[in-house]
Amino acid sequence: MKKIFFIALLGIAAFTLKANANKVDQFQASEQNQSDNQNITATARLKAASRLFATKDDLTSVILIIPADSLVSVLDSDSTYLHVVYEDNEGYIFKHQAVLVETQANTPQPVQSTPGVQENEQVQDQQQNRLSYLENKYGSSMASRLYQGKIWKGINSDMVKDSWGNPDKISRTVSGNTIKEKWIYRNTWLYFENNTLLEWGPVNN
Repeated sequence: MKKIFFIALLGIAAFTLKANANKVDQFQASEQNQSDNQNITATARLKAASRLFATKDDLTSVILIIPADSLVSVLDSDSTYLHVVYEDNEGYIFKHQAVLVETQANTPQPVQSTPGVQENEQVQDQQQNRLSYLENKYGSSMASRLYQGKIWKGINSDMVKDSWGNPDKISRTVSGNTIKEKWIYRNTWLYFENNTLLEWGPVNN
């Protein structure tokens, strides 16, 4: 009799262990699904060429210029900026310069809200600070062109950086008193001699 009772207890214990193991498996699977969902990001397309800023608090921190119609991965957003990744470069772009084209399931939609008066003033202040910085450095005429992301023959390397940001790559050769440099910005190369921009063109893939 004792033997039968002992066998019955073993059976109940084994059943309980199996049920608990199934619950653990289900819990782990649920956690994995939640983790996968958190990794899903939205995609946006740029309506116009846009500067990618390293920080949204400093409009002089331009990483590069993202061409119009480019796709970016959206990590986060507020009423003014999108936090994005473009070709392994992470930074911020103005929200009005992009449109959301695709959002995976279970991905929180970026909050769509109308900027308040204070937020508009903040953006205007940041833009004015960048323009003032350029005007103090180059004068009104050149500052306006650089502020719009323009370059032209005859400007120096500092002006190019203030317009387009730092290049991805620089190749330099020295011949006598002449220093030649080739700067690469994604799909565009720029050629300098003695710190003066002479020409540019598309990068051949």
